[in-house]
Amino acid sequence: MNTPELYNLSPLLSLMLMGLALAIGPLAWVWLRHRDSHRQSDTQHRLHALTVLTLFLTFDLVLFGAFTRLTDSGLGCPDWPGCYGHSSPVGAQAHIAAAQTALPTGPVTHGKAWVEMIHRYLATGVGVLILVLTAATWWARLRQPEAKTLNPWWPTATLVWVCVQGAFGALTVTMKLFPAIVTLHLLGGLFLLALLCVQAVRYTQSGAQNTTRDETQENRTSLRSAMPPGLSVLMAFSLSLLVAQIALGGWVSTNYAVLACTDFPLCQSSLWPAMNFAQGFTLWRELGLTPQGQPIDFAALTAIHYAHRLMAYLVITVLAVLAWRMHAQVVWQKPARWLAALTVLQFLTGLSNVVLDWPLLTAVLHTGGAAALVIVLTWSMASFKFVPRLSS
Repeated sequence: MNTPELYNLSPLLSLMLMGLALAIGPLAWVWLRHRDSHRQSDTQHRLHALTVLTLFLTFDLVLFGAFTRLTDSGLGCPDWPGCYGHSSPVGAQAHIAAAQTALPTGPVTHGKAWVEMIHRYLATGVGVLILVLTAATWWARLRQPEAKTLNPWWPTATLVWVCVQGAFGALTVTMKLFPAIVTLHLLGGLFLLALLCVQAVRYTQSGAQNTTRDETQENRTSLRSAMPPGLSVLMAFSLSLLVAQIALGGWVSTNYAVLACTDFPLCQSSLWPAMNFAQGFTLWRELGLTPQGQPIDFAALTAIHYAHRLMAYLVITVLAVLAWRMHAQVVWQKPARWLAALTVLQFLTGLSNVVLDWPLLTAVLHTGGAAALVIVLTWSMASFKFVPRLSS
């Protein structure tokens, strides 16, 4: 059977309608909860609720993306945006069966095709929700330009970025799981989470600006007393280190280097095993190959794995210090506890990936923990200008 075209836009309209159908549920939930609201502040609450719900669904999408990658389903449908030119694997059954018969353990099977297409459906649904958020925010600003509402350029930037993510998703398929593209796609998903976090906090802040001047001044006073010098810098430094570590983790996963070291704390029974950093961190190359088309050395996979492990020691230490510093402040104790718990989760799931031969559940949880850490740190940093007033 002929190889399908990499880009076949014929099912695009059907996929967009599928995304719209998936988005109707969350939109209806938000509308029903606020159907009797007519004030400007209620509009803020609706938009805030929809943003938080979209953030939750985007987090789920990141988890399902990890599941798609870890089950080798990224090429379950070898074309984009559909599956062999169809909007679902149902219409492509003959093509999938032929590919599976030719290569039973290959990238194309009926199960993998469904996993890949469900991921695309979910991504389209999230895109529709972000489009609605953008339009609703602009509409709220145009209806009441004098009101202190969220700057509509925030959701607009989020909408632009989700389109960029869609492009990376397409390249992930058409470039046959090119490691650099897959890693950038993961980082792009986490950046989308960060954008939605900031957007959710900004909705809260714009709603809080409708309080009295005295209340706002009390909020600012509480913030100054709650944020000792240097804590904001430590937060920013921690987030930067975390992003770098996630990039290294994505590089480990996309190069299938997790099992290059199967013992801990040693690697191949050595504190410093044989490693080829130059080859391992040549970024622009095909999966498993050097730029010259030769298979990469096992020492290169070891270098990829060990760099991520060494960086983990630094990141865990910095996050532990940040959690301790935050917990000393009353208003930051809850995010501090989340930060500490997620750091422990990341250590345990990372260790399990090594010593238990990369089990699927812990591998997905490891990605989820990284995404949750990004949310906690971004939410905390975005809240600098607004901390709820301490009760007397």
